[in-house]
Amino acid sequence: MKKVTVKEYIMLPYKAMFAALLCISTGRAAGQELFVYSEPASNMPARSTGIRLTNWLMNETSGGGMDYHLIPEVMWGPNRNLMIHAEGFLSNRIAGSAFSWEGAGLYAKYRFYSRDGVFRHFRMAAFGRAATNNSAIVQEAIQVNGLNSGYQAGLVATQLLHKTALSVTGYYEQATNNRQGHEFPATRPGEALSYMLSAGHLMLPRVYKSYNQVNLNLMAEVIGQWLPATGQQYIDIAPSVQFIFKSQARLDIGYRQQLYSNMQRAAPNGLLVRFEYLIFNIIRPGHTVTN
Repeated sequence: MKKVTVKEYIMLPYKAMFAALLCISTGRAAGQELFVYSEPASNMPARSTGIRLTNWLMNETSGGGMDYHLIPEVMWGPNRNLMIHAEGFLSNRIAGSAFSWEGAGLYAKYRFYSRDGVFRHFRMAAFGRAATNNSAIVQEAIQVNGLNSGYQAGLVATQLLHKTALSVTGYYEQATNNRQGHEFPATRPGEALSYMLSAGHLMLPRVYKSYNQVNLNLMAEVIGQWLPATGQQYIDIAPSVQFIFKSQARLDIGYRQQLYSNMQRAAPNGLLVRFEYLIFNIIRPGHTVTN
């Protein structure tokens, strides 16, 4: 493994983000702030619900195999500031077993600050996730969203400037014992600080005319994690393309590539394909649900 100096170690996330920004051009019309690998500070529309299917095809670092992960989600936006996701984790990652259910999680995000202007806004939100998982623990990297039981909590800030959106996400992750006897190794750090730097640009339509136009977004995101107890970290870059149909259906295609790591990871590189569909006004204003 190539050694890096302290200065290079600190500068790696910033160099990666600069490379990502070179992929993003500027524009003059109003844009969107939907990212592929991270959530923006904005939420789904109020009183809406939706479904999301995320597919991961990841290359194993040992054995040359392919891990397939499926994360189905049911999403609910009770109001403009709150969003809740219930998610499941399925994969073929357990050696010698078929594609199976591995766990579930609950994610919530609350937007607590908004400053809106013409063709721009700045927003901040707090979020948290709790998850349980029954798969074997096979890597030092911590991933509560799919591999580890545990919880995470953090903040996200998103700036929309015309057609370009920029977002910074930082969060704390705590891994606990997985179910079915898969205890978290006592020799490994169970706490991590994770972050995401995201940039996206609306490429099409050049002139907005109606909801029937297909929107095309290009994005690049830097994803990193640091283990404070040992100083280990990884840094990935993830370019992606996103299609939005009639402001209701969404298709994401991205590829995640490791740039640097000095920790054990089972399958860091691979393809993401996601489909999402929203149903608006599932609960109408003034409507009260009674038992």
